[in-house]
Order: sequence, then structure tokens, then C-alpha cells
Amino acid sequence: MTNLSVKFGNIEFKNPLIMASGTFGFGKEYAEIYDIEKLGGISSKGLTLEKRDGNKGMRVFETPSGMMNSVGLENPGVKGFIENELQFFKKLDTVRIANLGGGTLDDYIKGVELLNDQPIDMIELNISCPNVKAGGMAFGIKNEVAREVVRAVRAKTTLPLIVKLSPNAEDIIGMAKVCEEEGADGISLVNTFKAMAIDINKKKPVFENTYAGLSGPAIKPIALRMVHEVCKAVNIPVMGMGGITTWQDAIEFIMAGATCIQVGTANFVNPKIGLDIIEGIKKYMEEEGINSLDEIRGII
Repeated sequence: MTNLSVKFGNIEFKNPLIMASGTFGFGKEYAEIYDIEKLGGISSKGLTLEKRDGNKGMRVFETPSGMMNSVGLENPGVKGFIENELQFFKKLDTVRIANLGGGTLDDYIKGVELLNDQPIDMIELNISCPNVKAGGMAFGIKNEVAREVVRAVRAKTTLPLIVKLSPNAEDIIGMAKVCEEEGADGISLVNTFKAMAIDINKKKPVFENTYAGLSGPAIKPIALRMVHEVCKAVNIPVMGMGGITTWQDAIEFIMAGATCIQVGTANFVNPKIGLDIIEGIKKYMEEEGINSLDEIRGII
């Protein structure tokens, strides 16, 4: 019997496919297209303590083999999520992950305290957010800054805690180890790469903030390498992501050591990509005589 279920710490997923934060909202829109309860899990739109309207100007820009985004974490805020979105989110028969960001350490602490008693299964801590008090440098760039955030949040919640790493970190392997040392139950990586586009006709950057996040197939080989390195360095499970658009990509990340995989940008190309990837993984396992993904995880 082919078994697609995977265990991530103490949480069981019906399959390894999770929809990445920021690309799937809270699932409502996609639920109108297909049965999203067939997914292994959903990571919510990135939440901040207060409601955010996001960035002005261009937000999404296509680039060869990928896309750039400067959405700016537009979201209803943690309270808005609890009051208006959670009613739908909590009813889903899939693993429900709340993605939490913040501009200050206090934001993270207050945000996680509000989420603690809610019907969610895991928290994904986005430390790629700019640290307002440190001049805008992301919390996830320097190891010791990340350590402070993970330690503080870990002390405030008993929910399974995943830390989402930025590929822009000075030392992503060291960063992953710091997260493990401070009690993270898992790691997810990679977030988008810092990138830039210029409008040569207007003679200025495409994005008002100049820089934006690059995602899509273009980043997959680098993301795969980083996931492989981190999986070899830590003893906690890893969610791999970065340019996954096919079931073959998903299998590569699992062979590199990932327990689960997240799909983001591909949702904008094919809204039903999740089902295609799950079916592809299942068919591959049947053809290869693989009963469990444990048999191929981390074989590289």
C-alpha cells in the first residue's frame, strides 16, 4: 500500500504538500476551485500584530523563470484573522499553520500570545521581516538576533513552532542550528531572495521599495542546495520550498531530506497545482514500489 502520510514532529500530515504562506490566502478562494482538504496543510497569509495595507505601487512582476513580489505583508492583523478568517480556517480537515511576522520583538510576543488559544496546529515564524528598531535589517539575517526572537516566542507558546528561514541570512546553516538550540520544532526554507528590477523606460526601479522578493523556478537549484545543507546539519524536521512547480521537484526536495514541501508561486500559474503534485508523487511511488516517503527521504 502506498502511504503518502508524513510525520512532522508530533503532527501527522495526510501527504507532504503544504501551500506556502502568502500564495494561498486562508484557502477560501481556492476552496471554490477544488477540494483543498486533499492538501497536507496550509500555511496562512503572513500575519502581523496589527492590520497592514501592504506596499504601494507595483506588487508583482514577472521575471524569466519566476516572479518578484513586493506585497508588503498585507493582512488583517492577528485579531482580524481570529475574528474574520479563523471560522473558515479552523474547519479545514488539513494541518492549519499560522504564519506570524513582526516588526519588533514585542510584536512577535503579543502575536503568538493571541494565537495560543486558537484552533491552529502549528505556528510558522517568519523571521524575514524587517526589524524596525534595527534600521530595517531582517531578524533572520544575523544568528544572534534570530536567537533572541526564537527564544522569546518559544517561551510564550506550547504550539509546535517552525521557523521560516531567509536565504539572505549570513549563515543559513548556523541560523538553522540556532533555531534548533532555542527549541524550534522544525525549520522551513527558503523564503524569497532579495532581488531587483528596473524599468528602463521610466528610468527607475519597478518597485517603490526598490528591492523585492524573487521566487519561482529560477531559485529552485539554490533552494534545493540550502535545504540539503540544513537537513544534514539539524536533527529537527524541515519543510523545503523554493521554486517547486512539479511532482519531480517535490521528490527532489524529499530526497534532499525535507519531511514536507511547500508550494507557492506555482499556485499563480496553475491554481490546482497542489492536486497535480500529490497525484504525481503517488504515481511515482507506485511505479517505484515505494510504500512510504521515509524510504527515499534524505537518501542524497
